[in-house]
Amino acid sequence: QVQLVESGGGLVQPGGSLRLSCAASGTIFSNNAMGWYRQAPGKQRELVASITSGRTTTYAGSVKGRFTISRDTAKNTVYLQMNSLKPEDTAVYYCRVAQSAYVYWGQGTQVTVSS
Repeated sequence: QVQLVESGGGLVQPGGSLRLSCAASGTIFSNNAMGWYRQAPGKQRELVASITSGRTTTYAGSVKGRFTISRDTAKNTVYLQMNSLKPEDTAVYYCRVAQSAYVYWGQGTQVTVSS
């Protein structure tokens, strides 16, 4: 079993920055993929960014060049640095860990970009 605790969401003005963190605890395998998804009101949950144990990263086209995903293996933590935020980035952001045949989700953290 894996537990995920997210932090770092909040209200920010357009053009601002936020850093999300997700700490994983429990049975963490050395080979896994950690990532961030988001869901805006009335929309489906979508991939924002993911990173594998080998540090291979994937980004949604809408955030490429503005967001950076990273991980600290020793701390079992994944980060999402979000720069140049836009109103359309407003959503609940969820941390996700996939290992073996299992997928785990965090409880979500709200990010609101508004002036």
